[in-house]
Amino acid sequence: MAIHFSRDRMAEVMDNYARWWSGELERPIMALTLGGAHPSPGKAKAPWLHQGTCADFRWSAEDIIDKMDEDLSTLEYAGDGYPRVNFDAFGPGVCAAFCGAKLDNSSGRVWFFPDREREIHDIHAVYDPDNIWARRIKDIYRAGMARWEGLVVMGMPDLGGVMDVAASLRGTENLLMDLCDEPEEVLRLVGEIETAWYAAYEDFSRILHPEPDTMGWTDWCGLLSPTPSYIIQCDFSYMIGDDMFRKFVLPTLRRDTERLSNTIYHLDGIGELCHLDSILSLPELNAVQWVYGEGKPGPMHWLDVYRRIRAAGKRMMLVGSPWDFFDVAREIGPEGFYCNYGVNAQDKELIEKLLSFR
Repeated sequence: MAIHFSRDRMAEVMDNYARWWSGELERPIMALTLGGAHPSPGKAKAPWLHQGTCADFRWSAEDIIDKMDEDLSTLEYAGDGYPRVNFDAFGPGVCAAFCGAKLDNSSGRVWFFPDREREIHDIHAVYDPDNIWARRIKDIYRAGMARWEGLVVMGMPDLGGVMDVAASLRGTENLLMDLCDEPEEVLRLVGEIETAWYAAYEDFSRILHPEPDTMGWTDWCGLLSPTPSYIIQCDFSYMIGDDMFRKFVLPTLRRDTERLSNTIYHLDGIGELCHLDSILSLPELNAVQWVYGEGKPGPMHWLDVYRRIRAAGKRMMLVGSPWDFFDVAREIGPEGFYCNYGVNAQDKELIEKLLSFR
């Protein structure tokens, strides 16, 4: 199949993202993926890789790439859009599976569970590069590299936040008790998971980046970076106060922002807003994605949150529709936002309006 993109265009898009990360781009990133631009031959055998199909090993890595290639061939890219594959199909926090947790997608969504219940002092997290899930991802990466030679950017899997992985290995309620009863053991386990997390990141990077400048880095949020990057998080922090956040979570986040060239924080839900000042205190953090959550008011309700993030010198990923972006941009300006939209290729008026912000 044909990927409707060029290497010259990729270089141009990469430069725009690099300037966005550094704060030098005086406009929002407007990444548009235009669906239905080209017909699909419909010949691929395998299903699209997603959480409901990730455990179906009947299909070879090459079969999976055939399907991805066929679907990508139907798309065009506008603005700062570029061809990519999201590897969140193996679930949020898949680093837990690399360290021995059970991956269960029987519901159609991926969840992780301890292989057996153990006390925290009996849990030791080590990345296993030969784990069935790590091998599967690497096999697909290799097939994709052979097919696309860097023209399609394959994202890192959703490795998860370190404390989120700890909750998968220990059990959430048990880990909450451990914060009070076994704080030193929690910190020990956090350190082991952090080491395992980077071992996985580097293992995958050796396949995706055989040469330093072969292609960009991305993850499930779609932000492109010319240097190592990631969307860091701690969904577990919804359940703890800021004192515990500063003790058990913030040190890892600080090391992430210092070790990775570009980072954005995934702030998920109103229960995490109590940590926003702590997060914004990280000098090397580039950006924040605020996710207000299902059933909550839309972006216009959270203008104060966007203003706080911008006042701290951070950029933002805006969650919502293009019309949400238009409303927010009208109120506080479009500068510093990252917008990632799938748009019907025939909706010329909407595409033109979105591209007017470039």
